[in-house]
Amino acid sequence: MELVTPNIGLVFWMTLAFGILLFILGKFAWKPIMKMIKERENTIEEALQTAEKTKLEMANLQLSNEKLLKEAKEEREALLREARKIKDGIVLEAKHKATDEANKIIESARLSIQNDKMAAITELKNQIASLSIEIAEKILNAELADKDKQNLLINKFLDEVKLN
Repeated sequence: MELVTPNIGLVFWMTLAFGILLFILGKFAWKPIMKMIKERENTIEEALQTAEKTKLEMANLQLSNEKLLKEAKEEREALLREARKIKDGIVLEAKHKATDEANKIIESARLSIQNDKMAAITELKNQIASLSIEIAEKILNAELADKDKQNLLINKFLDEVKLN
């Protein structure tokens, strides 16, 4: 029970031991511990500041990324619009060329048909002329086979020539 009811001597020696311990700790340990605590506090503060800077930079980067993404989308849309315009122009030009080419082919076919028609008409005229000459030749041979008929025909031609 002595520990529960301490003596004055025990309290004195305990206080003295505590004071010496406090003096030794204050002299040798308190400054390094306080220095380490201060360094730790500075390190934590620097880490917090760095984290805040990083957070701001990340926010700026995110804004920058969003802006770049928006610009890229706008540029893509512009390129698509331009590509559509070019495609429409090419299609329209191809239609015009096809129409022009078709018109040229049709005109060429018309000319060819006209030329073939004229050639056929000329050939037909030549054949008719040739047949007419053959028929006239045969008729004349038949008419001129007789000498009296020849003389009559010659006199008739002479009379016509004299009249003209």
